[in-house]
Amino acid sequence: MRSLKKLVAVGLSTALAFTLAACNDNEKSSSDDVEKGDKQVTLDFWTFGATGYEDLAKAYELENPNVKIKVRAAETAEHHDALFTALSAGSGAPDISMLEIDQLDRFKVAQDRFENLYDLGAKDIKDQYLDWKWNTGENNDGDFLIGLPTDIGPKALYYRVDVFEEAGLPTDPEEVANLINSPKAFEEAGLKVKEQTGKPFIDSIEMAFRAYLDAAQETFLNPEGELILEENGNAVKNAYDYAVKLNELGIVGKFEMWSPEWANAVNKGEFAAELGAGWLKGWMEGNATEATGKWKVATLPSEFAANWGGSFIAIPKETKNAKEAYEFVQWLVSPDNQLKSFQEKGLFPSAPSVYEMDEFKTNEDEFFGGQATAPVFAKAAQDINGAIYKGEKYFPVYQEVLNALKNVQSKGADPEKEWTAAIKRAKDLLNR
Repeated sequence: MRSLKKLVAVGLSTALAFTLAACNDNEKSSSDDVEKGDKQVTLDFWTFGATGYEDLAKAYELENPNVKIKVRAAETAEHHDALFTALSAGSGAPDISMLEIDQLDRFKVAQDRFENLYDLGAKDIKDQYLDWKWNTGENNDGDFLIGLPTDIGPKALYYRVDVFEEAGLPTDPEEVANLINSPKAFEEAGLKVKEQTGKPFIDSIEMAFRAYLDAAQETFLNPEGELILEENGNAVKNAYDYAVKLNELGIVGKFEMWSPEWANAVNKGEFAAELGAGWLKGWMEGNATEATGKWKVATLPSEFAANWGGSFIAIPKETKNAKEAYEFVQWLVSPDNQLKSFQEKGLFPSAPSVYEMDEFKTNEDEFFGGQATAPVFAKAAQDINGAIYKGEKYFPVYQEVLNALKNVQSKGADPEKEWTAAIKRAKDLLNR
């Protein structure tokens, strides 16, 4: 036993010696790299949500010992408000910041507070990303790029297998996609679910509204900030009328997304389908454990092909290290690192080359009964037609129209009177 202890002690001493030598070598190597390379810089990077960018930043630091990256994570609203305040004040902004897609137009009007990434070499990597995603990050003239593309939120049809079976509908994803291949077929499937099960087809009037709305390239406002709801053929009115129609058919539920009632309905199968983005599956896996194996995903009709969510990464003009900041951001959103972000945090890639990688295509989801859902969302991403303009006041105006639809559903209000009232409220809001 004493011999064994002695042997272990010798082994530990030897290992420690090797470790110390390695550490000294690494420190010397890192020191040499810094001396031979660029200046030592620290980059403040503001993020929101669960991105996993902290781990990638550490990996970058190992490859680039002259760069230190300080990652700050916050809630979405807090993050954007703090950034807007700092930019307005002209001080306190970070070197690098994420921008959520629905907040993007709020910051585009202050593009002079950001670096033009085209000046830093972004044109060289443009062909690595989906056109519509890239173009969304440009200004209206196409000569200023505010941010490099990160994740996206392509939408698909999440459907409850047991409810579809009870309704006599197919349950194989390809068969579902072939059957529900148009807005009319969507209605017909909904009626079958209602007649055979007594359950609503989709969860809420808001999701019925968003079926067409999210696919529209121009919605409430034009790039000049003018309200366009009264124009003939307006996409919002089309989406509004479709939601009213689905409600009149009796296939729309009253489960408001993220409410406890909605979460319970997802678990229990109290509605048949959800029009959700790729990130929704992460929520389901973590919060709808009773429903494991009972949901699958299929592509939506092309008329509903849309994006919901995603981000860009920008470089505020305040930075004194624009070159180093850009080099890090370019590395962070590279196809290889987008794959890592997808595998580790479910951030859906905007670089289509990732869609061909085996690690992406064969990524089976236990929650979805072993279905490899990634290719479904990849097809959805490539079906999206183009960049979507929203404008600074998108959400306040959106809420007024949604309130009109809720009045139609819950109070039996006249749809046209509610539409007219919503337009008036929107005009008042824009005139404040």
